Amino acid sequence: MSFKVTIEPSGLQLLTEGDESILDAALRHGINLHYGCRNAVCGTCKGRLIKGTVDYRGFETPGLSEEDRRQSLALFCRAIPTSDVSIEAEHVISPETIKINNLEAIVERIERLTADIIRLQLRLTNDQRLEFLAGQYIDILLPDGRRRSFSIANAPHQDELLELHIRHNEDGDYTHYIFNEMQENERIRIEGPFGSFYFRENTSHPIIFMAGGTGLGPIKAIIEHALAKGVARPMYLYRGARRPGDLYMDDLIKSLAQNSNLNYIPVLSAITELDNWGGRTGFVHQAIANDFKDLRNYEVYSCGPPAMVDAGLQAFLERGLPGDRYYCDAFVKATD
Repeated sequence: MSFKVTIEPSGLQLLTEGDESILDAALRHGINLHYGCRNAVCGTCKGRLIKGTVDYRGFETPGLSEEDRRQSLALFCRAIPTSDVSIEAEHVISPETIKINNLEAIVERIERLTADIIRLQLRLTNDQRLEFLAGQYIDILLPDGRRRSFSIANAPHQDELLELHIRHNEDGDYTHYIFNEMQENERIRIEGPFGSFYFRENTSHPIIFMAGGTGLGPIKAIIEHALAKGVARPMYLYRGARRPGDLYMDDLIKSLAQNSNLNYIPVLSAITELDNWGGRTGFVHQAIANDFKDLRNYEVYSCGPPAMVDAGLQAFLERGLPGDRYYCDAFVKATD
């Protein structure tokens, strides 16, 4: 049965599905509410139930005291509406409002996507979840005190596993370890989330995404979040790669673009006659500049190699893009 949830003071509204908790429904709709363990223990998701009724289906709620109940507080991570409800909860819209956590994770799955790109999926221990904004990154903490930064490639509402897209760096000993020695069920420590590269929800500008290499990861997360949230403004994903085989997860991106407001344009820079490629060629930033002569009313999210990010900034400013609407994350290789 479906119930309406109204979130105050923002006035946002959503519908639950079946035995879905308030938090799960909010995340599915692309609405970021505060949460931590998602197991009714830490109390981070606690908020006021203004109107209506909820049920915990017999689930233990150590994070909710009797005094909390008398004050009409609820744990939204487990509270399942049994009527239309109104709640009081803060809507997370900036990194400054999210707590940075140091957590243990288990390597759930290692999947080779191309010869030099791996999808690493992590599960946090003790049924914990990481609160983050689409586009942010985490650090993997190495035993010797060093850390390695990787963008989160899944949307916040799909947080059962943390997904990382990792390219092999010939000069990097840790990516060599991931590709050749890391095992599933291995335990690691992570810290995060970090970063100012995240989806700005409260604007109306059409969006251009420019992704190079594993820069697709955080942009994929932003797109999935935007589609789940029902963002209706036009979105264009220009994806740069060398050859067709480098377009990992291409079928997934095409499926996201089907019957949606997302337009997908892959651009290859090093094709040969053997590739039989009938699509766009050249540098990805130049393809965008060729297609958009006036960028004054747009915003651009750019993620990937520093040379691409820098070239895009120069080209797009020349097309009138305001500098404060160029959101970027340049992937700098670690060599120490």
